[in-house]
Amino acid sequence: MRYIYWGILVLVLAAFTSCSQGTKKYRIGVSQCSDDIWRNKQNSELNIGAYFHDNIELRFAAAYDSDERQIQQIDSLLECGIDLLIVAPNQVSTISSAIDRAYDKGIPVIVFERKTNSKKYTAYMGADNYEMGRLMGEYIVTRLNGHGKIMEVMGLKGSSPAIERHDGFASVIAQHPGIEVVSTLQGDWTEPTAYSIVKQWLNAHNDAQVDLVFGMNDRSAMGARKAFSEMGKALPLFCGIDGLPGEDGGIRLVRDSLLEASYIYPTHGDQLLQLAVDILEGKPYEKETKLMSALVTHDNARVLMLESDEVIRQAKNIEQLHAKASGYMRELSNQRTLSWLSLVAVALLLTLLIAIYMYYRQRARLHDERRKMEREQLDFYTQVSHELRTPLTLIEGPLEQLAETPEMQRASDETNGIFAIVRRNTRHLTRLISKLLDVQVGAPSAEMDGDEIDAMTVTRPVDTAPAIDDLDENASTVLIVDDNADIRAYLNSILKAKYKVLEACDGQRGQEIAQELVPDIIVSDVMMPNINGLEFCQRVKTDALTCHIPVILLTARALSKHQIEGYESGADAYITKPFSSDLLLARIANLLQSRHQLKDLWSTQRPADAGSETSAAASGHIDDPFIERFKTILESKMSNSELSVEDLSREMGLSRVQLYRKIKAITGSTPVDLLRKARLQAAHQLLTTTAMTVSEIAYKIGFGSPSYFTKCYKDEYGTVPGESRKK
Repeated sequence: MRYIYWGILVLVLAAFTSCSQGTKKYRIGVSQCSDDIWRNKQNSELNIGAYFHDNIELRFAAAYDSDERQIQQIDSLLECGIDLLIVAPNQVSTISSAIDRAYDKGIPVIVFERKTNSKKYTAYMGADNYEMGRLMGEYIVTRLNGHGKIMEVMGLKGSSPAIERHDGFASVIAQHPGIEVVSTLQGDWTEPTAYSIVKQWLNAHNDAQVDLVFGMNDRSAMGARKAFSEMGKALPLFCGIDGLPGEDGGIRLVRDSLLEASYIYPTHGDQLLQLAVDILEGKPYEKETKLMSALVTHDNARVLMLESDEVIRQAKNIEQLHAKASGYMRELSNQRTLSWLSLVAVALLLTLLIAIYMYYRQRARLHDERRKMEREQLDFYTQVSHELRTPLTLIEGPLEQLAETPEMQRASDETNGIFAIVRRNTRHLTRLISKLLDVQVGAPSAEMDGDEIDAMTVTRPVDTAPAIDDLDENASTVLIVDDNADIRAYLNSILKAKYKVLEACDGQRGQEIAQELVPDIIVSDVMMPNINGLEFCQRVKTDALTCHIPVILLTARALSKHQIEGYESGADAYITKPFSSDLLLARIANLLQSRHQLKDLWSTQRPADAGSETSAAASGHIDDPFIERFKTILESKMSNSELSVEDLSREMGLSRVQLYRKIKAITGSTPVDLLRKARLQAAHQLLTTTAMTVSEIAYKIGFGSPSYFTKCYKDEYGTVPGESRKK
């Protein structure tokens, strides 16, 4: 049946993918620096160009003259998995880093219309903005007969077209002393900005004469014209650049005498798309492509207008034809899909008949195998159950006899407790084996009643967590986490002679006790309800308060993969059941000894040992993120004489008690001791490396008075601060 289903799935997938194989699909991202009629025209031309390439998908983004937005949009396009990036940089240098990131990822980059100072691009396409500015300057000089006053309205500051058009224009004006540029105003390519800055200038220069306004694009020129008109000034001549077709384009503005002249700034989106396709398909291409342009004046505006209207009409026709063709292709695709679905339906009917026949054959075979397996299973359980009864009888009988002996009657409470655990669990195991034998042999479908279920269920008493203040101050604390009360009692009897013992009945309670009392070591079972031992160990090791505590896992799961799981959860040791009490005690002692050695490193530090390995560890270079963070906070705040343990615990995100127990467990010292040592170490460094006085040093490291500093320094190092400086 499984193979039949897979065959059907393969058939269906083949039906839907057979028509989609062939030409590789490409995604091209287009990052426009702004959103205006020039860029809308170019985007439309790109879309029309894509009509002739079924394998091209265009994704557009407009930054609205914002460098930050354009950088984010380029990075977003890269994350979408584009195959090529077309970008018009907002300014020369500001988005170079984003372009570099695309190029460094192996994505071809076409820079168009505007330039960037980065050399990391595949190709450039655009008009010669310097030549535009120069030719417009020559036209203006001719139009003014070599004499007149000009206002220049710049494009966006830092953009390559604004820079190059200005340089070309200025190179011509500089050669004609009769022409004076009365003002160069900083615009941003938009009509509202041009209107605003020109109006402000006119208000400030009420009597100024202006014969011609050169806007670096048609919108800037029209904004200036609006400002002159509203101010009631005599209208000068207005020249711009873009020369777009359409209702609001520069060609119509020149034809209607709203502009004296414009300069066609070519878009050529179709040519730009073809360049992108050539790059993607590995065809030859030019790295630098300069687009041709022309001056628009009253003499040629009408002819150019007719030509542009015809181009727009033809573009609309192409879009309509493309829409119809797309509709036809969808219908064809639907018909092809229906044909394949019909074939699939016939195949499914045939397959269904075969599947029904195979199903009943398989069902009969499985029924026979199940009956055979049940017989074998019954024989196995019967044999195992009988084999287990013999050793259980030899254990339970002597235990009952031993319980009646005078020696057991006189035994201590501890011995009686252990003996009771053994008897109770032996009886429990006997009942389980008996029930297993009865179910398998006597009544295969029998069910256990409530009393029998209770008898087979291990009682789980509530955990105990004695107050830490009631225990021996010198003994280490061991937390036992196990849901079996007898196991906890047995472990307690093993450990209580040497350690303070805490108990928890599951991982949840174990974590709470570990956070509250911070034991020195944890011994945990693996198989527990709610939170098992592996998850409990992970929680302990990822908690900043408890991550330093060694964890020993006890479990009956003895396979290598189970031990690997234990160590991957962060366990320090993994001991399988049944275990030797001596082995457990030795492992606990070994892990505690490692922690005590770490504490000793802190307690043996002296300034004279500054270069030794011991001193380096004692001074805080220990592979413990918690201590490193605590040391950093100490060093940054030790100069505050009012610094308290409450301040330190607040910085560490712990309570005062939790911080005390955590620091004490790792270092053997209290937070106050560590703060004082840190201050004295800093003082020793200042004494031996600077000329500061003892009083200055005392106040600098946070001591309230020099005399108290001198006392603490002598208590720590056996000499007064002045003597350390002499050495």
